[in-house]
Amino acid sequence: MDTDTAPKFSVSEFLEVCNQTLEYSFSSVIIEGEVSSFKINQGKWVFFDLKDDNSSVSCFIPLFQLRTPIEDGMKILVRGTPKVTPWGRFSFTVRQIMPVGEGNIKKSFELLKKKLAKEGLFDPLKKRSIPDNLTKIGVISSTGAAGYADFCKIINARWGGLEIQVCHTQVQGMIAPEQIIRALKYLNERTEVQIIAIIRGGGSADDLACFNDELLTREIAASRIPVITGIGHEVDESLADLAADICASTPSNCAEMLSKDRRLELKNISDTIKHLKTALYQQIDTENSKLAHHITSINSTFRKQIDLYNYQTNEKIRAFRQKIDEQIHQTSSKLESNIKIIESFNPDLVLSR
Repeated sequence: MDTDTAPKFSVSEFLEVCNQTLEYSFSSVIIEGEVSSFKINQGKWVFFDLKDDNSSVSCFIPLFQLRTPIEDGMKILVRGTPKVTPWGRFSFTVRQIMPVGEGNIKKSFELLKKKLAKEGLFDPLKKRSIPDNLTKIGVISSTGAAGYADFCKIINARWGGLEIQVCHTQVQGMIAPEQIIRALKYLNERTEVQIIAIIRGGGSADDLACFNDELLTREIAASRIPVITGIGHEVDESLADLAADICASTPSNCAEMLSKDRRLELKNISDTIKHLKTALYQQIDTENSKLAHHITSINSTFRKQIDLYNYQTNEKIRAFRQKIDEQIHQTSSKLESNIKIIESFNPDLVLSR
């Protein structure tokens, strides 16, 4: 064997060089396969094999990084880096997992939904409503997607005047959850938006699978700012929808819920004005009736007072006249008596006698 020109390594050095080569050539790769031999060791480490019809590769991921429940028989995508262990075994270190196919996605969805429901993440009592007097909206979406275009079109057509701060992210695929999580944190920590809308148009179960990510679901539930989702079609349901404060059926429906209908508002204003005018006229008629009744009552009372005053005055005049008559009669009687007395002393009468 010619050993003069061949590189010479110790076992550890050889494994280190192999891993450096693998890391350089396959720093991040995605593998699709079926899960088998799934197990959790010491409550910390997850081991499973990923296989197809002809081959199998050993996979490893720390339990705390397992954001999507899996079990044997599920078909999944895994993102990670290949390496050779110190024991000379080839392994694949997984960083992210996503189920493939509607059946597998539904199975993973139900497993995680049950887990998070027990923790109270979907408690209806924790849900918040859309803020009143909405002026600033944070939107997380792909700005090139049709769902985002529909959202903006409806928002502007219905009312307009709303300030929208957009965080562009992927809304499907394995990198989407991390991007959406970063956008949520940014809007919560560095903006003054009143509500956050996460929107994405319709798609297949695989397209919408990113919205069943555990960390994303937890981030939505923990958001300081209320969150509304408009993901997929009416029949679609994701864990992101369950964790959000308000769930709209589509991006268009989300826009309708966040904005007022200009025509409906104008009609409501017109109807309110008509109602107020009718109520005002009714109030004027009522007040006029009250005033007329009051005037009538005052006139009646005034007439009664005048009649009473006239009666009292007439009575006083009559009494005064009666008193004068009595005084005249008394004076006349007294005068007649005095005349008689005077006449009795008349000298002519005396001489006549």
